Amino acid sequence: MAAVLSNGTDWEATLKLAFSSPQAQRTTLTRREHFGPLRVQKALYPEGEHVCHAVIVHPPGGIAGGDRLHIDVEVGPRAHALITTPGATKWYKANGKQAAQHVEQRVAAGAVLEWLPQETIVFNHAQTHSATTVELAADALYIGWEVLCLGRTASGESFDAGRHQQQLAIRQNDSLIWNERGTLDGGGPVLASPAGFAGAPVCATMLAAGRPVSQALLDAARAAIAELPYVKRIGLTRLPNLFVARYLGPSSGEAKEAFALLWAVLRPALAGCPAVTPRLWNT
Repeated sequence: MAAVLSNGTDWEATLKLAFSSPQAQRTTLTRREHFGPLRVQKALYPEGEHVCHAVIVHPPGGIAGGDRLHIDVEVGPRAHALITTPGATKWYKANGKQAAQHVEQRVAAGAVLEWLPQETIVFNHAQTHSATTVELAADALYIGWEVLCLGRTASGESFDAGRHQQQLAIRQNDSLIWNERGTLDGGGPVLASPAGFAGAPVCATMLAAGRPVSQALLDAARAAIAELPYVKRIGLTRLPNLFVARYLGPSSGEAKEAFALLWAVLRPALAGCPAVTPRLWNT
């Protein structure tokens, strides 16, 4: 479909993806619908037919005030999908309007969804709302992360004005197992407070949800990052059917490096397949 503007300036975009595995050895991208500037060009199989990789492309390069993006992902029984992005998601300076992105994900019994985008950069003066919901069936697995950078730190920009709102809810068998929401005001006291961000521009969260995480696996994850010089900026914990990693510090590169190491431990143990790094992560 052609890109559509809602009023001559604002982008509206929708992407609907579905993955199925009618034969247990192959996952197929069976639905790929787009409206506006969001799309997946083709299914990729860099690690064999069982895992289908998809790269979400947003041609405008960033989300501006007034833009509204909706991404819907469904992974059928026994299917395994890995979704990433070619570059950072950028929330641009607001033009007096709020920008929004809603992501809805459903993972069927025995299926795996890996949601592993590049970092998210919130420009100074941006006005944003980001919401993600994940619905897991019994024995489904979700591995996802978000690396949030407040301000374009590489250009010396900090997040002094604007507002970033975000929420993430994960349910399994209709029971809420993770619910997080927050509002970050540019220049607000929480960004500088020792009980908040302590002046750090990057915060990141990694979750593995839906399958039990043993103490031995938590210990292996801690061992995987033990030699990182910034290991004290990372915290790991486990809850019922949930693994959580947190990073707070100065660098999105540090967060992504640490999360990739954790992913290399978690994926074989929880998804039953080796960690094959997407090529885009090396470019």
